Amino acid sequence: MKKILGTLGLMAILSTNSFADNGLISVKSAHDVKATADKLETVLKSKGMNVFGRVDHAGGAEAAGMKLSPTEVVIFGNPKVGTPLMNCAPTMAIDLPQKALVWEDESGQVWLTYNDPAYLAARHDMKGCEEVLKKVTGALGNFAAAATSK
Repeated sequence: MKKILGTLGLMAILSTNSFADNGLISVKSAHDVKATADKLETVLKSKGMNVFGRVDHAGGAEAAGMKLSPTEVVIFGNPKVGTPLMNCAPTMAIDLPQKALVWEDESGQVWLTYNDPAYLAARHDMKGCEEVLKKVTGALGNFAAAATSK
């Protein structure tokens, strides 16, 4: 019974503030795309992460004479975290550095989306990195919360 209630509680939280789908975790933001990406970049740097760049997909679309709702990708990582993951599964390198997508949906709601570490672990048949994955999962959740909350 506890497990069912715990699952229902998690589903309630996910349905209001975030959702997980196909290996992606999306968290609702209280800010516009630029402000969310800016906050994310600030928190990442403050936590010792390297921010390798930002891709403004909407700006690229505009330059090509096309329209796209505000959409940015922040690329970040830290070799102290990524290296152990790649040692557990060398193919993990294809998914590193980490990326966070900040985007606006058709109703104007902004979301921060990132890869679910558990999904990546399964994708790469990762074994022996449970502690690192647990830390990465927590860190990504904390980064997303800091960037999306008021």
